[in-house]
Amino acid sequence: MDKLVVQGGRPLRGDIAVSGAKNSALPALAACLLTEETVTLERIPGVRDILTMQQLLEYTGATVTPSNGHLEVTTRGPLNPEAPYDLVKTMRASSLILGPLVARHGSARVSMPGGCAIGARPIDLHLMGLERLGAEIRQEHGYIEASASRGLTGGRIYFDKITVTGTEDLMMAATLAKGDTILENAAREPEVVDLAELLTKMGAVIEGAGTSVIRVRGVEALHGARHAIIPDRIEAGTYAIAAAITGGELVIRNCRPGHLGALIQKLWQAGVHVEELDACTMRVSATPTLRAQDMSTEEYPGFATDLQAQYMAMMTRADGISIIRETIFENRFMHVLELVRMGASIRIDGRQAIVAGSRKLTGAPVIASDLRASASLLLAAMAAEGETVIDRVYHLDRGYERIEEKLAGVGAVVERITD
Repeated sequence: MDKLVVQGGRPLRGDIAVSGAKNSALPALAACLLTEETVTLERIPGVRDILTMQQLLEYTGATVTPSNGHLEVTTRGPLNPEAPYDLVKTMRASSLILGPLVARHGSARVSMPGGCAIGARPIDLHLMGLERLGAEIRQEHGYIEASASRGLTGGRIYFDKITVTGTEDLMMAATLAKGDTILENAAREPEVVDLAELLTKMGAVIEGAGTSVIRVRGVEALHGARHAIIPDRIEAGTYAIAAAITGGELVIRNCRPGHLGALIQKLWQAGVHVEELDACTMRVSATPTLRAQDMSTEEYPGFATDLQAQYMAMMTRADGISIIRETIFENRFMHVLELVRMGASIRIDGRQAIVAGSRKLTGAPVIASDLRASASLLLAAMAAEGETVIDRVYHLDRGYERIEEKLAGVGAVVERITD
C-alpha cells in the first residue's frame, strides 16, 4: 500500500496546471452508452475512478481506446447491462450507468455502489425518477434491477433534495425517452452543464442546464461526438489553498476561476490575494497572516463540500476561531482527528467544527479516510514542521492526477513509497 512522505515548511511557488474534472469525466463516460457511434472525450484525468469506469464500460461491451491523451468509446452491438459488485465497490459514480442502460437497452442490473464513507448518499432519487419515466424497479441481493421493455416516457420529476448524480443520471435517461421531461430542483453544478453540452453535441435537446429547472426533449437516437472535459474545480481549489497554507504563491493554469466564486470570496476574506489573470488562469498569493473565517458548505454555487476538509486545514493556520458547518454529508469530519494529531485545535459539535487557529502544525503519521480528507492532510503536511507520513493514499489517487509530481514541481518535498 502506497504512502506519501512529506517534508513540510516550504512555501510553494511557481506554475501548476489542473487536469480535467473527474466528476465531469465520469458522467461523460457513462453517456457513451447512449449511442452506438464513437464518442471521443478529451482531457480525461488519469485517476483511479476513471480506470474503474473504463473497466465497467468494457464489461458492458464497450470498446475503450486511448488515443493521444483522449479516450474513444464505442458501444456497438448488444450490451451486457450489468455492473457487478467487484467492479463498482470502490466508486459511488457507478450508479451513473443506470439511466443510460435503461434508456438504450431497456434494462439494467447495477450493484449498490461503494465509494468514500463520508455519509449516506442514497440513490433513491435516481430510482424515483426512473419510475416516473416508466421503469420498473426492484432491489434484491445488493443489486438494483430496472426494466423498461417498451422504453421510457417523459415526465415531470421533482427532487426532494438536490442531487448531482441523480440530475445527471435522469438527464441522460430522458434524452432517449418519448416526449418531454422536466427536472425540477435540479443540481446546477458546472459538471451538470458540461454533461448537457456533451449530450447536445450527441444530438440531445436540453434546455436550462445550470439552472434549477432542466427540460429534455427525447429523441429517437443519439450519435457520436467529440468533447473536452472541463477543468477540475476541486483540484484547482486544492492548489489555491495549498498556496495560502504554505505562505507561497501559485499561478494556477487550465482552470475556471468562474467555477470557484465561493472559495475565492473566502480566500479574500481570509487575507489571501487572488487575481484572475484570464478566463483560465489565476494567481494566488499568501499574506503573512491568515484571518479566521466561518464557512458553511452548500450546493453550487455555494462553497463545495469537496473543499471543506482542505479549507479546514487552512483555518488551523489562521488567526482566530472559525466555525465550519458541513450541510451536505454527515460524516465528513473524519479528517479532524488526524489534523489534531498534527497539532490542530478542533472541536466537533454535531454538523459543525470549531477551529482555533494559529496553531503550529508538526509532522506525524496520519491515515487518510477518504478522497478529500487525504488532500487536507497533504496540505497540512506541507505547512507543518518536520516529516509527515500519510497512509492509505489510494484515496488520493481516486481523484487527483499525479498530485505529488505536480506539487514537487512548485517546491513541495513529497515522496511516494510502497510498503
